[in-house]
Amino acid sequence: MSNLTDPADLQLSGYDFELPETLIAQTPAERREISRLLVYQRQNQSIQHSRFDQLGNWLQAGDLLVLNDTRVFPARLFGHKTHTGTRFEFLLAHPENPTGQTPNHWLAIAKNSKRIRLGYQFDFNEGVSALIHETREGGQVVLDFQNLPTDGFWPWIERQGEIPYPPYISSRESEPERYQTVYSREKGSVAAPTAGLHFTPELLQSLQAQGIDHVTLTLHVGLGTFTPVRSERIDEHQLHAELYHLPAASAERLNAQREAGRRIIAVGTTATRTLETVYRRFEGHFEAAEGATSLYLYPGQPLNAIDGLITNFHLPRSSLLMLVATWIGRQELLKLYTTAIRDQYRFYSFGDAMLLL
Repeated sequence: MSNLTDPADLQLSGYDFELPETLIAQTPAERREISRLLVYQRQNQSIQHSRFDQLGNWLQAGDLLVLNDTRVFPARLFGHKTHTGTRFEFLLAHPENPTGQTPNHWLAIAKNSKRIRLGYQFDFNEGVSALIHETREGGQVVLDFQNLPTDGFWPWIERQGEIPYPPYISSRESEPERYQTVYSREKGSVAAPTAGLHFTPELLQSLQAQGIDHVTLTLHVGLGTFTPVRSERIDEHQLHAELYHLPAASAERLNAQREAGRRIIAVGTTATRTLETVYRRFEGHFEAAEGATSLYLYPGQPLNAIDGLITNFHLPRSSLLMLVATWIGRQELLKLYTTAIRDQYRFYSFGDAMLLL
């Protein structure tokens, strides 16, 4: 738990840092597991430097990793306004009917949304069209897709959409599969849970041989990832809801882990938010659950569902940075970032990682 002791913990300006542009990773490491790993122990505030394939040296037998098995789908889509032919870009967020096998109502962010009105129609490839079913604040629209091919929405979007790489990645040299975790399974994210990008099947097997097992959950990364914190007091910010699912088998393992006094290590901020959401929902234990979470974690709040966190380096003034500060404290986090910048760690989605225990 991070205690709120500094008024700057709630000020947006308290989450600033200067990052040389050369440290923004444009492509992944040559191999996933050779990324660097900064290891921080909360108990004695020690900092050590390692490599991700040495993760087992810092964990212990009996630890349980929690992986987010969401899969990024080609959520960026281009269409033409039917009555003018003007090209528009949409970023699909999530279906309005998420349980449907062929979802056709999608929440999206539209570029140039001021030029879009209720009832406008847009044409896409393969004869697919979409009506503007609803308009919302912040450039959000609900698209009602029509004339989908017989094989359904998901095969069509895989053919016609583009992977929405973050805006700070200008290179397109990477294979799209490198922006997926090796255990990705459930389609639905607009961005990768990047802490998991460092794992390989061989590393997971090696950890299991050491007695370090893993379970999965799903949180589909949505529009909140692209929404910067703008309010000067960070506690006035609100996150977009994101869909999650904790399977019964995972909940059972997590409860057994707690009862045995062993550690739960969340792989990424998305896994952390899901675990804490369920842990609070069921008053201190885990149960099979699904729904939407808008849980926003920042210093001063309890964070009791985890015992450790693996995470990448995040953008300044981002809600992800504030979540990590909830775990280790804002000032300690900024010290780690200062160290990482000095030692030339690679930042953001394709960058290096931290293990915070």
